[in-house]
Order: sequence, then C-alpha cells, then structure tokens
Amino acid sequence: MAPRIPLLQLNDISLGFGGDPLFADLSLVVQPGDRVALVGRNGSGKSTLMKVMAGLIEADGGARIVPAGVSVGYMEQDPDMTGFATLGDFASSALDAAETYRVEMAAEGLKFDPQQPVATASGGERRRAALAKLMAEAPDLMLLDEPTNHLDIEAIAWLETTLKETRAGYVLISHDRAFLHELTRATLWIDRGAVRRNEQGFAHFEAWRDKVWEEEDQDRHKLDRKIRAEARWAVEGISARRKRNQGRVRALQALRAERAAQVKRPGTAAMALESGPKSGKLVIEARDISKSYGDNLILRDFSVRIARGDRVALVGPNGVGKTTLLKILLGEERPDSGEVRLGTNLAPAVFDQARAALDPEMTLWDSLTGDPEMRVSGKADQVLVRGQPRHVIGYLKDFLFDEAQARAPVKALSGGEKARLLLAKLMARESNLLVLDEPTNDLDIETLDLLQELLDDYDGTLLLVSHDRDFLDRVAATTIAMEGDGRATVYAGGWSDYRAQRQERIAPEPAKGQAKPRPKAPQPKSRATGMSFTEKHRLEKLPDEIARLEAEIGKLEELLSDADLFTREPVKFRKATEALAARQEALSAAEEEWLTLAEKAES
Repeated sequence: MAPRIPLLQLNDISLGFGGDPLFADLSLVVQPGDRVALVGRNGSGKSTLMKVMAGLIEADGGARIVPAGVSVGYMEQDPDMTGFATLGDFASSALDAAETYRVEMAAEGLKFDPQQPVATASGGERRRAALAKLMAEAPDLMLLDEPTNHLDIEAIAWLETTLKETRAGYVLISHDRAFLHELTRATLWIDRGAVRRNEQGFAHFEAWRDKVWEEEDQDRHKLDRKIRAEARWAVEGISARRKRNQGRVRALQALRAERAAQVKRPGTAAMALESGPKSGKLVIEARDISKSYGDNLILRDFSVRIARGDRVALVGPNGVGKTTLLKILLGEERPDSGEVRLGTNLAPAVFDQARAALDPEMTLWDSLTGDPEMRVSGKADQVLVRGQPRHVIGYLKDFLFDEAQARAPVKALSGGEKARLLLAKLMARESNLLVLDEPTNDLDIETLDLLQELLDDYDGTLLLVSHDRDFLDRVAATTIAMEGDGRATVYAGGWSDYRAQRQERIAPEPAKGQAKPRPKAPQPKSRATGMSFTEKHRLEKLPDEIARLEAEIGKLEELLSDADLFTREPVKFRKATEALAARQEALSAAEEEWLTLAEKAES
C-alpha cells in the first residue's frame, strides 16, 4: 500500500515576537481526511499557529511544506472586502460563474444574504461570508478558526452536517464542546510552546490532558526528591570528607538547572462570583406581552414567571428577538401590550456580548479603576471588588493577565482576553440577578469549566443567552425557545431537554415544494429505549439532513439538465456530476440510518 502524501507538514518551526519564543522546534503533519481539534489556553498561540499553517505568517525558522496540487483554505477572522460590492461578490470571487450556486447553498445554511452590501454588513455577516467562501471553494485542507462565532444553533447544525460529509481534511479551533465532540477524530494540544498530538477526538481530550499532567507531576516529584537527596549529600559530605565528589556536585547543578528550565503550567483564573443581598422571591413576571417593530413580530401573548434562583436560557435563531425579550424582562424596554412586573431588591449585573462596557482605547488599568462602581476614593491603584479594596494588578492576575498587560490598550487583547476582562468587571459587583448574553464566545475550555462551577454555586437568578449547546445543558434549568412569528415557548431543562420536548409537541412539516414528507422520528413508549443520547440526537437531526440533501440534489440535477454543459464547460460538468453522486450516496446512507434508528426507537 502506497504511503499517503500529507496535506501539510511543519518541520522544526520556531516563532517569537521579540520576547520569549511562542514556538520552538515545533513539528506536525496533517494527513488527508484528518479531522483535527486544535486546543489550548487563551494566548497559547492557537490562532498564530493556524496562520503559520495557512502561510499567512512566516516563521522565524523551520519549513512549511504543502505538496504540489494541494489547496489549503483559511477562514479569515476579519476578511478584507475592499473592492467588493456585496458579500456574495466576495464569497464567490475565486469561483467560476457556473460554481456560484455553492455560495448560495452555503449562504442559505449560514443565514446571510449574498446581496447584502459590504458597506452595511455587520462583523458577524462578514465572518459568515468568509466561512461561505471557504466552504464553496472546497480546498483539500480547511483551517477553521472559531467558525461557530456569530452563528446561531441552526447554522451551527448545518455547518456540522456539512463538515461531516466533506472528504477534505480540516483543523478546527472552537470553544463549542458539542461541535468538537461531533466532528473531530484527532487532537492537537498547544501547551507551553509545545504541540502534542492524540489520535482521538476532542471527546477524549480532558482525560488525556489530565493523564499527561499527572505523569508530569509524578516526574517533577521524583526530580524534587532526587535534588533533595543530592543536596543533603553535598552538605553532609563536606564534614565527612575533605574532598567532595565533583562529579556528583556537577550532577546536582544539572538537576537544579533541569528543574528551573521546566515551564510552569498556566494557572486557572481565580474568578469568584458572589451574590449580594437576597432579592424577593418573585424576580420577574411577564403577562401576555407582545412586541413588534413595524411588520416584524417579535412576541405575541407571551407569559413567564421567574423566581429567585431560577436558571433561564433564551435560545433561538439570530435576529429572532432574544435580546429584545431580555431588555423587556429587565424593564429596559416596554412591550406594546401586556405587563412586566419586577421583583424587589434586585441588583442586576450584565455581561454584554457586544462588549459595550469596554472602551478599546483605554488601558486595562484605566478600564477597571475608571469604572464608577469599582473606583476607590483617593486610591488610584486600587479597585473595589465586592465591597473590598484590591490592588488593580492583583485583581487582573486573578483573571490571568500579567503586569505588562495592565498598561496595554483593550484593543490589543484577544477575544478571550476581552471576555475575561468583562468578567472581571462583572464579578467585582455584588448581584442577585446575573444576565449573560453570549458569555462563552472566545473563552477557553478551562475558563468555561470554572464559569460553569461558579454559576452552579451562585445563589442569585440567572438569565442566559447562548448558542453553546453543551453550556446550555450544563447550566440551564428552564429554556425559553423563540422560534419566530412571535412564538416563544417555555420548556423545562436545557438544550437537549428542549429539543426532546419540542419533538414530542410538534411534528416536522414537509419542506416547501418537496415531493415526499420528511420522515418523522417515532416517539419511544418509555424513556428506557436502549438508545444512547447520540443516537437520539442523530434521529432527531436526520429528517432535516435528508431534506437538505434532497434540495441540493434538485439544484444539481437542474444544473446538469443543460444539454450543452458538457461541451461548453467540461470541468464544471465533471464537478457537478461528482457532487451529485456524492449527495445521492449521502442521501441513501442517511435514509438507511434513519430507518435503522427509527426501528430501534420503536422496539
């Protein structure tokens, strides 16, 4: 069997930005068909490494090797759209005119309008266009840096399905655990400038990481014991003999140098979240509220009662009105009809996904000391943290910032660092109503775990908006699902509970123009179905996947119905034929999988 030719190879890469090297002697290989999670703490260099892999950053030393004929695509975080009139023009700029249907299919899944002018497009729309561009170009290797940011859950599900079906290799950076669990089969872990590889997906990462750290701690403990033993000999040997064994002294010095050279593991943020005085038992009550903006109906006759200690998540597609509902519940905006009643003694604290509380031109120091609620009178170097003065540097270190960053501008921070700074401002306050609007964006896994633990122990009430399915399942006890056309429904439990209950209440409707109805997942007669959570989740998703494949097959068949296509554009004809065959194969497999799971659910 002939050896596989790698899609990408990095040999002995070293890179630094004036200080300590970010990477030294780093080597890695990406093979055809690899589905790799790239993980590491915020600031460990994940995005930088991906740009090296994409050829956008030139390393100080080493080699980047891409074999002839292999295409590598990178999803730009801040794409340059200069010279393009619309998002669609940008997304299709590298395609033949006959291939632009790929952009239209990606735009439908990612939920953006290709005709949207670049001049008026938001940052999220630009990122979705950049992702659509990459998906439409279909390179041999896709490098995806936080592709789920600015996507709602439906778009994330579309992307998940599309990546499952692709034959291309890809490397993913993401904070979305569920996304990484579903898609990856290998893991690259950046830890203190080194890259380790595990031939298992992200589902096994934490167990692998903990095992590596445990072995590291054992080795360090053995080294410390050996140093202590040799040091004792060096002291006692002076009185026992006139001449010391110089070889053992040199060995002791080498052991101490080895111990000193070991890089300390980055610590976990020392975040703390404390609730203030108790609120009244009733926190928020909404009765029959409705809200519209012109012809856009946001809410219709919605009622909910939120009590002290409740954990309530708001979910739904982008633009459906989650933030509007949040503002109405907080009394910041009035409904068109109905009534909202707020409880007594409320002390809210708000995490805003737009980062409006951060001035990009201010330093981290001034961002904290200049906050009126954190200012300590007469103390320019201290901040008020839950009623107690703290030195600003010490408090920043609790959130993993070093002293050199304190005087740096906020605009120089990464997305994860901005999120941690916002959490620092939020957690300095005593609150009994915590409002978190997309708090998980850009946070690393360890910080997310800590945040979840803090929320579990929080005595106050939580309102949460998030597209992170795993985080919703871990944190939420009640879910308000906003499904468009003014519909908002309250469900018990987190994301998975909501999906299961919704499936029981609403049968899927046939797709518009579809010849046959989508298959409906049968309802198990009892909870003990013998099906795993993954199987239940897959059974729920398959009808939409089948409908999508049928729609794509219809578009490709329409394209191939042009009798002159083969002679006029043979390359396009070949690619469309291959795409049609692949989707027909995927449709057959999906229908067979659905039948198997449906029979299992009914048994």
